[in-house]
This record gives sequence, C-alpha cells and structure tokens, in this order.
Amino acid sequence: MDSPERGALMLVRIFGVGLLGWALAELALYIAVCHHKNEPVEIVPCIMKSLPFLAGIVVLIKSRALAEWLSDKLDL
Repeated sequence: MDSPERGALMLVRIFGVGLLGWALAELALYIAVCHHKNEPVEIVPCIMKSLPFLAGIVVLIKSRALAEWLSDKLDL
C-alpha cells in the first residue's frame, strides 16, 4: 500500500471515528437534558441520534474499499 492509499485510509478512518464520537456526544447530551428536565427519554429521538453511529460503523467496516475508491477518484 503506497502513501496516498494510506493517507486516504487514515482519512476515512478518522471520518468514521468522528461520526461515532459525534453520535455518542449527541445521545449523551440528549439523555442529560431529559434527566435535567425530569422528562422521560423517548426512543425515537434516541434512534435518530444514533444513526451517525451506525454510519460510522459502516464506514469503519468498509474503510479499505472507501479508501481505494477515494484514492482512485483523487488520482487525476
């Protein structure tokens, strides 16, 4: 694996981990606000806020294929 492919792989993995962190922070803040306001935590907003988490997992699983695609697209 040459340098551009490694760089693309690192970029894709950082993006995937960023999606995971963003979703976890969003979900934790929602739960904290609900507890602060003494409101029940509803399931639909939790599912909607966890969609980036699922996308991050998919990105991490398919990271090598996405990195190869990105490297091919950037090779002009």
